[in-house]
Amino acid sequence: MSSAPERPRPVPAGIGDEAAPGLDGQLAALAELGWNRLELRTIDAVPIAEVDERAFARAARGIRDTGTDVVAVASRIGDWSRPATGDFALDLAELEVLARRCAVLGTRLVRIMSHPSGGLAEPGWGRRVRARLRELARRAEDTGLVLVHENCAGWAGESAERALELLAEVDSPALRLLFDTGNGVAHGYRAPEMLRALVAHVAHVHVKDAVTGPGGEVGYVLPGTGEAGVAACLELLAEHGYTGALSIEPHLHLRPHLRASGGDPGRGDRAAFVAYGHELERLMVRQWGAVPAPRSTEGAR
Repeated sequence: MSSAPERPRPVPAGIGDEAAPGLDGQLAALAELGWNRLELRTIDAVPIAEVDERAFARAARGIRDTGTDVVAVASRIGDWSRPATGDFALDLAELEVLARRCAVLGTRLVRIMSHPSGGLAEPGWGRRVRARLRELARRAEDTGLVLVHENCAGWAGESAERALELLAEVDSPALRLLFDTGNGVAHGYRAPEMLRALVAHVAHVHVKDAVTGPGGEVGYVLPGTGEAGVAACLELLAEHGYTGALSIEPHLHLRPHLRASGGDPGRGDRAAFVAYGHELERLMVRQWGAVPAPRSTEGAR
């Protein structure tokens, strides 16, 4: 009698600068975990779209030489540093650069957000965001990219209703959702409840966990040990047959959003990143029964 078909599983990945500023350290941390899937945000604290051409070419070669797959690029488009009252040309220019660079890296996914208000009141804030994302999605379609909107800073970031409204109004295959399991603790919602409403539209996942300390201060902890409901989120993803990346974003030693307020964002930590990855593996075993083996690097480009 034949055995039951294997249950589809997502793949583990990590945002590299959470392990180390430099690419060599990022790739070494993945290798220590036995993983070969990387999400790129910065190299030596420089966002991917702003890395100079020679440095980018070296980085792309280094990634290829190790047989590593880039699962996504985390951009600054619409993020906490770019309010809706700011210059939209910055987002358009970044998307143009990333369209070329993602083709080199072999990825289609670009993480975006939907702009802090910059002092705009509703409904003007929402109208401006939706108009901007329609234009971004149109350009992404033309270049083969898929923009994945994160439940973080911005008009559509803290509400399932707004996220669904954004998807409906933009109405483009080039706009999907990125769900971060840990953002609800900081933004005041239960992540599993939001995910339940959005899971059909999720194309990428960040794994993060957090706790609320004295005075409401948010602290970040190993996945599955905090208040974010990480295990419940993974269960929902499993039920829906999610097979994309689970990309760890520990925030244990690096919090990039602090730059926007002039704070010290810290820097990546390899040992903490590896420990975080092992905790994700344990959660994956509990939910899926195993962690997928890395793609073979034999004959890597």
